[in-house]
Amino acid sequence: MDRRYTRVEFGPHTVEVPAGGYYDRYRMNPNLDEVARDPAAGNIDYFRRIPKQLVDSRVGPTWAPNFYYRTRNIQLLFLAPLSRLRAMLPTPLEPLRAFPGFGLVALTFFSYAVCDNDPYDEVSIAVVIRRPGARGSHALELRDSMRRRSFHAHVLALPVSTEIARVRGVYGYQLPKWRAEIEVSIGADVRAREVRAREVRAREVRARIAGPGGAPDLSLSAPLPALRDVVPQSHMGTTTMVNKVDGQWHQATVQTNTLSFAQRLFPRNVTLLRSGGPLSELLDGLGASTMVRLDVVKDAQIVLNLPTPLRAFDRAGA
Repeated sequence: MDRRYTRVEFGPHTVEVPAGGYYDRYRMNPNLDEVARDPAAGNIDYFRRIPKQLVDSRVGPTWAPNFYYRTRNIQLLFLAPLSRLRAMLPTPLEPLRAFPGFGLVALTFFSYAVCDNDPYDEVSIAVVIRRPGARGSHALELRDSMRRRSFHAHVLALPVSTEIARVRGVYGYQLPKWRAEIEVSIGADVRAREVRAREVRAREVRARIAGPGGAPDLSLSAPLPALRDVVPQSHMGTTTMVNKVDGQWHQATVQTNTLSFAQRLFPRNVTLLRSGGPLSELLDGLGASTMVRLDVVKDAQIVLNLPTPLRAFDRAGA
């Protein structure tokens, strides 16, 4: 076995993690004073106000929530026919209507450089849904969600690049995760051998995910928009994932403290190659076509909470 890795117990599962990494040292309950001394983690004051607790989960007692100290992502937001989205969503979930006849699908490439369960990359395809139990105008709900930067979503695919991330997602959250080769690069972080190529790619964002056997699935490239740096905790957002856990509806909230970002409506010069892998086929099946927004987050901090029971559907007998 590679000496850089060690085997650890995660509930009833045994997985390999980096030897001396965050999970190996802290088991999801880090000493924040030690984390603060890690230059890769950056300023972690945001996490000091969020106490961790030892809670029961589907994989046994675990410390929660999960902290992601240094992250980045690239997101494409697509219009998709409501008829296609309804066909993919389990009852009683309902897509949030953005335009007559169309809802929203988000494709997001994540890179987690420093986190409690060690570095990994992830790709999400999710449908933006109505808030459980919501009634009334879709337009007003969408406007309110945009104002508060708070959305609900049902995740249809969530491949990851490490085994502990897969095990946590599948057995802890019952999310559709599998292992895949993933790369995410924003600006000057792209590695290139030639100076000329490096200068060009320093002004780009790129991401890719491979399908089974390493064959290409999705490849993204776009010019890097001008980034905006903001004061910590001044640009907060919340995404609530809604899915069934052991046959019952649950929700898991993701709180994001964005530090450096850019956004473009109806972006130009964005290339997304679909090469026929599982995510390409999923996007095609959803009818995700018109690209309405590009979001690039160069630096953000994330808190991922464990799923909690969702009662909003109880009266409907779901």
